[in-house]
Amino acid sequence: MTGQPSENSDNLIVHFEAIEAARARIAGSIDMTPCLKSENLSAQSSSKVYLKLDNLQRTGSFKERGAANILMTLGASDRERGVIASSAGNHAQALALHGTRLGIDTKIVMPEGTPLVKVTRTRAYGGKVVLHGANYDEAYHHALEIAAQEDRYFVHAFDDPAIIAGQGTLGLELLEQNPYIEVVVVPVGGGGLISGIAAALKETNPRIRVIGVEPEVLPSMQAALEQNGPVDVPAAQTIADGVAVRRVGRYTHANVARYVDEIVSVSEKELANAILVCLEEEKFMVEGAGAAAVAALLAGKLPDIAGRRVCLVISGGNIDVNVISRIIERGLVAAGRLVQLKLRMDDMPGRLADLLALIAESRANVLQVSHNRTFMEASPLGKTDVELTLETRGPEHIAQIRELLKQRGYTNIEHLNLPGA
Repeated sequence: MTGQPSENSDNLIVHFEAIEAARARIAGSIDMTPCLKSENLSAQSSSKVYLKLDNLQRTGSFKERGAANILMTLGASDRERGVIASSAGNHAQALALHGTRLGIDTKIVMPEGTPLVKVTRTRAYGGKVVLHGANYDEAYHHALEIAAQEDRYFVHAFDDPAIIAGQGTLGLELLEQNPYIEVVVVPVGGGGLISGIAAALKETNPRIRVIGVEPEVLPSMQAALEQNGPVDVPAAQTIADGVAVRRVGRYTHANVARYVDEIVSVSEKELANAILVCLEEEKFMVEGAGAAAVAALLAGKLPDIAGRRVCLVISGGNIDVNVISRIIERGLVAAGRLVQLKLRMDDMPGRLADLLALIAESRANVLQVSHNRTFMEASPLGKTDVELTLETRGPEHIAQIRELLKQRGYTNIEHLNLPGA
């Protein structure tokens, strides 16, 4: 553990009894999501890997657990006031859904760059959306201002005992579904999910290792543990927008410091790769934050898991289709299945047709051709440069295509996007 809770943090700890009470309270309102073994990830890691699929909740994320719990604990006067929150998207949808179910007016401030799918769904669930600020922190402060102006009850996205207890119900489900689990890996943003899960697991079986995963560009929990309290980390953009939090909470820091064994971080490239693996090999959709645990596993960031039963918490699946498209394209490039080649050839009629016939002979698929002799200043007279975007079978196929082109007299062959670059 990289930090310890402060001496006066006992009153910030969320205990097992609160999580049990939350489980009873929200029963019937929240789905018990499956915990399935992944044969593919098990083979890659030499361990027994299970996936807790909370991306299959109605709103596509674990946030429903905490939202339902806190809304159901509100008294009549607070319900009549209505609630407000700040959210990057998943907390917003959860509050909107369960607020509408309970007859509570909900308003959520979301960063202006929030994926459209999350904004649209929040409104569809009955929430009133205010877009404000460049990031979660700016949205958070604006929500506090509105709470004071309109006398609304503020529902924190993660730093509230009722929220943490609600998220901890995932840990109770996991214990029922896989009582012999040895390692549990959880995405970390503000820390509400891992705080609740770790409390549920550790107060039941202290031998279970709990590992948190956060983006390298926003290591807010690691910073809090090192400084023995929440601190601000520099603002940054991450594909894991659901955990893009610059400062963790007092409650979450105290619970993580007490219950969590280790925090690791993953790069943007590792997160993107994990999304692609989940989509292509595991057959489910996951957002950047939800893929954090898978990213840590694939990147070898989880120590001493060989032969152990490991559960990766898949916390959410709300991802913008445009982001998916970019991730798929970059993944294909990294795998050598999409390549750009630039080469030089004689500027003569029929030579482009000959080149394309050669590509067809190599069994590659041409996606795009760029051939504009007017602006090819680097090409000598009588020569022209051509750029090809090709769909291939992988790095070996690319090498075969390059060799074939050389044999047929094509020169100055450049690889414009090397796999893995």
